Amino acid sequence: MVEQWCIRVPAQRGEEVRRALIDEGALDLSLKVRRDGSTLLLPVTEQRKGAERCGFEPLPERLVLPRHELVGGIAIMQDHDLAGAEKILASRPSLHTVLCAASEVSGEYRTREFGVLAGTPTTRTDVIEYGHRFTVDLSTAYFSARLSSERQRILEQMGDHETVLDMFAGVGPFAITLAARAVLVVASDINPQAIILMLANLAQNRTKNVLPVLADAHHLTGSIPWRFDRIVMNLPLSGTEFLPEALRLCKPGGKIHLYALVSAEGEHLECIQGLGGEVIAERVVRSYSPGQWHAVYDVRVGGGVNPSRNSGGH
Repeated sequence: MVEQWCIRVPAQRGEEVRRALIDEGALDLSLKVRRDGSTLLLPVTEQRKGAERCGFEPLPERLVLPRHELVGGIAIMQDHDLAGAEKILASRPSLHTVLCAASEVSGEYRTREFGVLAGTPTTRTDVIEYGHRFTVDLSTAYFSARLSSERQRILEQMGDHETVLDMFAGVGPFAITLAARAVLVVASDINPQAIILMLANLAQNRTKNVLPVLADAHHLTGSIPWRFDRIVMNLPLSGTEFLPEALRLCKPGGKIHLYALVSAEGEHLECIQGLGGEVIAERVVRSYSPGQWHAVYDVRVGGGVNPSRNSGGH
C-alpha cells in the first residue's frame, strides 16, 4: 500500500469528479481508486482543501513518472530532470514537448519563462477541452488547463441569452465556453499576443458572439457601453484590485466570479463586502503552493453598488 492524499466523493459522482481531476492534471494515475462504502476515494497528486491521507494499491505495470502538468501536447515539470523528461515524453504518443518552468507567472501579461527538456523546442500547442480546441502559447499568454471544470461549472449556472464580460480573457477559453449560452461575450485582455491567439481560437471554434477587446481592465468602464449579467475575473494574483470596475459593469442581481489566491478561508470576504458585493459561495479550485490555494468567490451584485475609483481591493 502507498499512502497518498485523496478526496472522498459519492460513488454516483465518481466518474464526473475523476474526469475533472484528470483535466486539472490532479489525479494520481499511478494509484488505484478505492471504494469505501457508498463513497470513492480518488488519489490526488497534492494536498487540497478537504483532502485526507489514505492507503492505495499501486496500479500494476504502470510507469512511475516524475510530477508534471499536462497542457495539450506539452508536459510541464517543476524540476530540471532530463532523464525524467524523456520518460514523460515516451509515456504518451500525444506529447511532443517537455518543458521546465523557469519562472513563476508574473508581469502585466501574466507570462512565464520555460526551458525545453525534451522533444520539439516549442511552447505552442493545441488543447482539446469539452469539444473545443484552444491554440495556446505558454510563453506569450496565460492559460490554465486546470480550470476546465470551472468553465463548465459556470456554463451550467448560466441562463440563456446572458451578456458576459471576461475581464482577463487570455486566449479565450472562458469566453468561448460561455458563448454557448450567452447572447454576447466581451473578452478583454491587455496582452496583444493573447488577443491574436484568441482571434485564431474564435475562428477555429466557429464562435461568432465573442467581441475581443485589447484593453487595460481599469479602463473598461469608460470604453464599454454595456452592463453585464455575469463577469469572470480570472486574475488570481491581483484580481481584487479590479473589483470596483467589475461592480460598476455588472447589472443589479448579476454575478461575478472572482478567482484569487488565498491562504485562509474568507480571506477576501471583507474586501468584497466592503465594496458592496454579496459572497454567495467560496470554493477552492486547486492547490497553488504550500499554504496557498486558488479559490473562486461567486459574488452577487446588489442594486446600490457604486464604488468610487479609489475604493479598490487589496
